[in-house]
Amino acid sequence: MFKILHNVLSAEECAEMRNQLQQGTWIEGAATAGALAKQVKQNLQLDDQDPIAKRLSQQVEQRLLANPDFISSALPNRFYPPKFNLYQHGGFYGAHVDNALLTNPYSGEKLRADLSATLFLNAPESYVGGELQIDTGMGVQEIKLPAGDLILYDSGALHQVLPVTEGQRIASFMWVQSLIADSKARSLLNQLDQTIQNLRRERDDRVQDENVLQLTELYHNLLRYWSQTG
Repeated sequence: MFKILHNVLSAEECAEMRNQLQQGTWIEGAATAGALAKQVKQNLQLDDQDPIAKRLSQQVEQRLLANPDFISSALPNRFYPPKFNLYQHGGFYGAHVDNALLTNPYSGEKLRADLSATLFLNAPESYVGGELQIDTGMGVQEIKLPAGDLILYDSGALHQVLPVTEGQRIASFMWVQSLIADSKARSLLNQLDQTIQNLRRERDDRVQDENVLQLTELYHNLLRYWSQTG
């Protein structure tokens, strides 16, 4: 899966979040990286134990769980709490694949990383470089989004953040364990859901349309068949 969600946060919300992040405790990103990632990671991350980190993490998670496009795309089961990073002075994160299994830093709960996401918090014109490069299997995509937009992609995809040579790149990043472990099945369900929503808008939600009802039945039965809630 490779999907961009627009306006997850407003420009005003991003600005307020950046103001709060300035007051946080930042640590070297390599301190939280695995053995291989340490060699290619040069950035800063907000300390998970900082109260600001916990508060803003909850804010991002709550906003995503209230976003219909995110729910349809990710079908989230468990979250690794959103974290925050900062790239500056040539900081980068070389080519890597995210860990398959993660541990929630607050609860100790284990989860499988099916989807990775980056929520951009400052304007792309405010820094040079910092593109997120993702190998989608059908070519490499370069992502640099407006503040408040989010990119959602498979955690198993090879990706990297190019060096930030001027300014600062500030973002929130996270992982999701989906109810649907299989990426192809998840994409098919998302396509089916989007088709149903489009038909409902075209045919007026107040009217009981037989075809819409049948497609909705199919969607929920496939979701029931494929889902993993454990």
